Amino acid sequence: MEIDQKNNGVSAATTATQPLWLLAEITYQCPLQCAFCYNPTDFDKHTQNELDTESWIKVLRQARDLGAAQLGISGGEPLLRKDIEEIVIEASSLGYYSNLITSGAGMNEKRIDALKDGGLDHIQLSMHDITEEINNFITNTKTFKLKQKVAAMIKDRGYPMVLNVVMHRYNIDHIQEILEMAEGLGADYIELANTQYYGWSLVNRDQLMPKKEQVENALKVTNKFRERPGNKMKIFFVVPDYFEDRPKKCMNGWGEVFMIVTANGDVLPCHSARVIPNLEFPNVNDSPLKGAWYDSPAFNKFRGDDWMQEPCRSCSEKENDLGGCRCQALLLTGNAEGADPVCSKSPDRHIIDQAIKDSQNPGVEAKPIIFRTNANSKKIDKGDEKDRLAKFHATP
Repeated sequence: MEIDQKNNGVSAATTATQPLWLLAEITYQCPLQCAFCYNPTDFDKHTQNELDTESWIKVLRQARDLGAAQLGISGGEPLLRKDIEEIVIEASSLGYYSNLITSGAGMNEKRIDALKDGGLDHIQLSMHDITEEINNFITNTKTFKLKQKVAAMIKDRGYPMVLNVVMHRYNIDHIQEILEMAEGLGADYIELANTQYYGWSLVNRDQLMPKKEQVENALKVTNKFRERPGNKMKIFFVVPDYFEDRPKKCMNGWGEVFMIVTANGDVLPCHSARVIPNLEFPNVNDSPLKGAWYDSPAFNKFRGDDWMQEPCRSCSEKENDLGGCRCQALLLTGNAEGADPVCSKSPDRHIIDQAIKDSQNPGVEAKPIIFRTNANSKKIDKGDEKDRLAKFHATP
């Protein structure tokens, strides 16, 4: 097979890809302090050097030239940016299908009308529980009533009603009531996203992880709800991979279809990629997206399967899962090139089994949750939580 040297020794066949989906994490600032946030725990150091409006417009144009068709506008809380309407207008003019991913904080009648007029196609609203108590506890804010109001605004403007609910031990037993709430709000789609353990959710893993029996029951309730006569709501149930025997194909493959540009301009193939050491990710301030996608060592590192070690290299399932998640392998085993420990064939599967066992220890609930705050981000970055994080091989 001919090797293309400009792609850092990776076969040109494996790099004949294009980013179809661009996630623009336009800010890491957020009024909510969710214990399960996937944002990096060191987000605080990236909040003072956010890309300006002109830079984001440049990013949108370059990604569109590469073939990106779907745009996610995320954060943090994207509505904290005063230029969100300008970004939406530019995205619409370029032909993106645009999706605002929001907690609802910062939304009002004037802004949602401006976003609608600007061409925003889709709003995904996060919800947290059917009770004000759990919503306000897990986000460390008083936002329950706000979310109800924003849901009504979204529906009134004719947007598809799309809700996202992160599931964890504090709300998973309320899944029937959550589905009924979504139906009552007129939801067209609801994503029941069982917590995946990265970022802040990894720090709080023991406090958030439900029992396997709870997950199984939640899936049973969900399937029964799907079969209800007259149900028109599409329900997506994202299974937590800790309770699976096979790892997920992360982002449909490293550097295959998905690109993230972070608040400070780093270009990543997945949300957590910066935890992997010795990979220098390109930044839009220094290089165009085309070079980042096709030529950077970071994007080419885990494309294809030449990088795989055993047991992945000879596994019959490798084309289905591509070895699983590189960040999870690094965080839990210290080896980004090893098998994802979720896999039953991994020599490190015992790490996952132990994590499940640890989370069932009644004593863990007595340990405080570390909420996503600037102060806690600084503490983790300085190593103040080293005892709590000692079991992880990399900072979440």
